[in-house]
Amino acid sequence: MFNRGRAAGTRAVLGLVRGRGRRAGQGSLYSLEATLEEPPCNDPTVCRLPASKKTLLCSFEVLDELGKHVLLRKDCGPVDTKVPDSRNETFSSVLSLLNEDPLPQKPGGACPSLSITWCEHRRSRPWTVAQLSMESPSSVISQNTFLPMPCPPLLAEEEFRTIYLNPLLREEPGNKMKQDKSVGDLAPPEWDWRSKGAVTKVKDQGMCGSCWAFSVTGNVEGQWFLNQGTLLSLSEQELLDCDKMDKACMGGLPSNAYSAIKNLGGLETEDDYSYRGHMQACNFSAEKAKVYINDSVELSQNEQKLAAWLAKKGPISVAINAFGMQFYRHGISRPLRPLCSPWLIDHAVLLVGYGNRSDIPFWAIKNSWGTDWGEKGYYYLHRGSGACGVNTMASSAVVD
Repeated sequence: MFNRGRAAGTRAVLGLVRGRGRRAGQGSLYSLEATLEEPPCNDPTVCRLPASKKTLLCSFEVLDELGKHVLLRKDCGPVDTKVPDSRNETFSSVLSLLNEDPLPQKPGGACPSLSITWCEHRRSRPWTVAQLSMESPSSVISQNTFLPMPCPPLLAEEEFRTIYLNPLLREEPGNKMKQDKSVGDLAPPEWDWRSKGAVTKVKDQGMCGSCWAFSVTGNVEGQWFLNQGTLLSLSEQELLDCDKMDKACMGGLPSNAYSAIKNLGGLETEDDYSYRGHMQACNFSAEKAKVYINDSVELSQNEQKLAAWLAKKGPISVAINAFGMQFYRHGISRPLRPLCSPWLIDHAVLLVGYGNRSDIPFWAIKNSWGTDWGEKGYYYLHRGSGACGVNTMASSAVVD
């Protein structure tokens, strides 16, 4: 029995229906069932978002043959939906599905795309196929920074959340910011600040829950560029060391970080105050500060208005539920809502643009896990559906 308990805003009960339902030679076919439901919303600031009240019953089949693992089937529906029984299928018909291989391996990899549950069999903490599979077909989950080759050792979900994510985003109110004036909702069909010189290179927060600092410095970098004409890579380490309202690698809030920058008297550059990935004594020097901010503002939760604001005023600091990110490789991610609750946000990132791929609208998101993760360090998330709470905590510094 695999018991995943509660994660990323869901209550999930997972059972191994047939640990080794069928075996031929060195091949085994595994089946897994999961019931998934979204907890009630207790936060009045985001409860206005439409909520899914369905309990889903999902079933998965994974083929293990000679060390190769392939997700063969995924079916989800309401709890009263009967899960198809495939026990009468022949093993040879299942093997024929391998030729389709819709989830390609990373070149040179010893572990295929969706093999986490079965590569993890040597460890006491299980992975779940459900965790890895609840993505839209346009998103490919595969090997990245958190899935080294060969498979073990891997970070279990709680390890990943503890080391890289930021639970304070949903637990503390933070510094109060005023609401910015809307710029309307007429946005260009696409926009990308990377091509306009307003975004620095992708950075790496390391094994430190400092995403809040990277999200804020990315926003300030863009605001300074747009208002002062110079793009500078700014110091996240200054915020880890000197922002006493936040908790360094234990998490923080963008709203607090803006206040800290203003109260300190600005930000030093990355070159002058380099990143160490752990808290040190504050070594800020006002004489070395290259950038200042005048204020900070909270932005609309309407995604069309957010797109219009971004196109006119620059990259936006946002917070999201990172459920879909641990095993993301490329494509437009759209995890099922019960698995990626918008009111259980735990990771701060930077919106740098938006557009469409094959008529699927997306946000282009700069992450802080290095360029080996995702699409060269970027995450593409569905736009217009409030996916993973991307619209619930949008903010920006003000630079006059």
